[in-house]
Amino acid sequence: MPRTAKGDKPTYDEIKHFRSADEIDKAIEKLSRRITEVQTLKGLQYDDQRTYTAAENIRHSILEIFGPDSPEYGDHHRHEIWHDGPESWRLEGAQALQVSFENGVPQTVKMLEGLILRLKEKLQDLTHDARARTKSAFEYMDLHPRIGDVCGDLYRDGHYKQAVLEASISLVNYVKEKSRQHSLDGSGLMTMVFSANKPVLAFNELKDQTDKDEQEGLMHLFMGAVLALRNPRAHALFDDSPEMALDYIAFLSMLAKRLDTANRR
Repeated sequence: MPRTAKGDKPTYDEIKHFRSADEIDKAIEKLSRRITEVQTLKGLQYDDQRTYTAAENIRHSILEIFGPDSPEYGDHHRHEIWHDGPESWRLEGAQALQVSFENGVPQTVKMLEGLILRLKEKLQDLTHDARARTKSAFEYMDLHPRIGDVCGDLYRDGHYKQAVLEASISLVNYVKEKSRQHSLDGSGLMTMVFSANKPVLAFNELKDQTDKDEQEGLMHLFMGAVLALRNPRAHALFDDSPEMALDYIAFLSMLAKRLDTANRR
């Protein structure tokens, strides 16, 4: 039930705050189904049970999407597929009721379309806010200098794919420099340099199976940086989001920091 003020009058002033784009997308999909349902009522009689069911479904959907205290529910919690106008005023009885119902069909569709537009605006705001938070988070990241120096300006300018590509290239070059294996590249470079059997660069003393597991695991992570991040962006079109690019860059920075601790054997 809606909250009440003095005199037990509903307030309907609680704005719905959606938590994710997926939640809004589902709400838009649900209201779109209500529009389709209303459009199928054309040609029916005003007292057909399907008209009452459609109106009830609309009220329930608005309640579910926006909440019982929302302005949207306050505006439409009594909604009926009905619209009085000059056409019906000149008529009487069942004929007037039928015309009011027929006028109510397009009016209801317009109402639902208005709610969908409101949801789409909320979706734009949510997306903008999420990207703004992500860009702000980038400035506070403690990136490895080899990573941050090559991708920082690219990320700030919105070139997310290129930022990830340059960061991954920088990591590969750092592996070549530290291992002195300039003739190798890609996953072959990572396999040779970080092999758990005879590594050129070791992340630990390789004294037991746990050490070897860590060494091999990091080898696969470095291989993944090449196969999943560098190679695809060097040879194909990508459209990285700021959120995904931030995660990739943080991952590459972590590998660069681990590389700082690796020792030649």
